[in-house]
Amino acid sequence: MRGPLKLEVWKMGFVNYLDALKLQEKLVSDRKLCRIPDTLLSLQHPPTYTLGKRRTDHNLLIPASELKNIGAELHYTQRGGDITFHGPHQAILYPIISLREIGLGARNYVEKLESTMIELSSLYGVKACAGQKGETGVWVGERKIGAIGVRISHGITSHGLAFNIDPDLKYFKHIVPCGITDKEVTSLRRETSTVLPSEEVIHEQLISCFARLFGYNTVVWKENPSILSDHEEIA
Repeated sequence: MRGPLKLEVWKMGFVNYLDALKLQEKLVSDRKLCRIPDTLLSLQHPPTYTLGKRRTDHNLLIPASELKNIGAELHYTQRGGDITFHGPHQAILYPIISLREIGLGARNYVEKLESTMIELSSLYGVKACAGQKGETGVWVGERKIGAIGVRISHGITSHGLAFNIDPDLKYFKHIVPCGITDKEVTSLRRETSTVLPSEEVIHEQLISCFARLFGYNTVVWKENPSILSDHEEIA
């Protein structure tokens, strides 16, 4: 019988994409060696485009040399999925968890990430659903509100999900989001008639949806954990 599940949540605020990537690599290594419990990073990034391991550069519709002019960066990753955008007013969760310990396969894991964003949307009267075949992420009709791109190494997850609270949607016009043409990107702000609370509250609601759907009995919150003192090699 499976024992109680503990999740440690790191509320990190704004983090440079490369710093977050290096931190994930360190935490994945620690999780494999059972040095840390399942850990969830909650954060936002400055404007950043990322490509998955398929390297679909053709879905970036602006010359890479011009990205600096729009205040954005481009980074290549080993996650699944296609090109996506991360930026302010987006809720990002990076779970560093052991799928074996919680008894999930890769498909069920992704489905629960989708359900996390669908449940959050429903709190604001927005009917979201998982994409059709070939359409990753979470959608409101024909409009994408949440992206998913994961990496799983020896049963330990990294990368994760990005939910659009109220990002500048103009950034999405420079890419083919997740490689899916003729589809729009939307946000919670655009889709709900409800007055939204602070983004911190929405982040916490997203985390609560995640913890409940994944069956964590205990959630330990860490406010602004010191990355550099605990993980000096990422500096």
